[in-house]
Amino acid sequence: MTVIQLQALGGIGLCQVAVHLSYVSAQGHALIDRRLYLGEAWAGDDERRELAGVPDETAFATKPHLAGDMLAEAHAAGIRTAWVAADEVYGGRGLRARIRTLGHGYAIAVPTSHRVTTPGGKAKVTALLERVPKRAWMRLKTGNGTKGERLYDWAMIDVNPDDTPPAQAAGHSQVLIRRHRRTGSLSFYRTWHPDPQPISVLVSVVCRRWRVEEDFQGAKGLAHLGTGQVTCWISWHRWSLMSLLAYALLAVGALHERQRANLAEPEDDPVMVPVSPRELLAMLRAFVLPRPCQDTDPAHALRWSHWRRRHQHRAADCHRRWNNVTAVAIA
Repeated sequence: MTVIQLQALGGIGLCQVAVHLSYVSAQGHALIDRRLYLGEAWAGDDERRELAGVPDETAFATKPHLAGDMLAEAHAAGIRTAWVAADEVYGGRGLRARIRTLGHGYAIAVPTSHRVTTPGGKAKVTALLERVPKRAWMRLKTGNGTKGERLYDWAMIDVNPDDTPPAQAAGHSQVLIRRHRRTGSLSFYRTWHPDPQPISVLVSVVCRRWRVEEDFQGAKGLAHLGTGQVTCWISWHRWSLMSLLAYALLAVGALHERQRANLAEPEDDPVMVPVSPRELLAMLRAFVLPRPCQDTDPAHALRWSHWRRRHQHRAADCHRRWNNVTAVAIA
């Protein structure tokens, strides 16, 4: 099963928000695309756009619209997947219909205010709880944590699809309900597929959505996705592209190492966990990548001192010029 996941990632320091696309399969997962989100007020400010180098043809677009564009480009590039998973930001009807047009099934989180239509009429997803008998709940494993297996109670109820594209069959639409077995907290998901699917498959798709969190942590921790101090359109796209490429190379390299280990002859050593991108990077630093110069090298320390002072002068000069521009604009 392959799943494409969508989620927004924000940077508080520079107020940068991006929508990311992650490809997930049984073999591995990695981020494959991104879009920088410009708020409506930001996108309509001509002066800020000019200073940041935003292209004229780039207009305001909502996060679901950016997500739909990435899905369409991935499909046009030949990437085929059975499912699309996303958080509740992307649960609107427009994106769900666009996903169906591309031929994907979906399992998307929705807020408690989300309304659906059933044979009994329209209702909020929270009202569906009254229609779920006790025997309909199933306790299913959703993964392993540091304290053991993660188990939740799940229920599924059929609803009428409200996102059917023209000339397409209605298919099978459900609301999936997840209940924490101890606290009773609830989460809701809209699902659709052209063929009927068991609840175990739908739960598996929802759980694979969590892989995007691992991708964010890996891309930020290993490829420095979140540390680029950039403020311009081109520089942001360059930095994020190099970070995504670096993390994808680590993910693919770790997959190849795992496949090679599976084909190798068994050894007498104890069973080990599979190679992770973090472990692969540690091995690359130890055996392949050139070692950085030490600060104890006088010539190296002097070069860094000169670089820092030039950089500080340039930053201070840019800051003064920016203050002059904003002062004129305010006046």
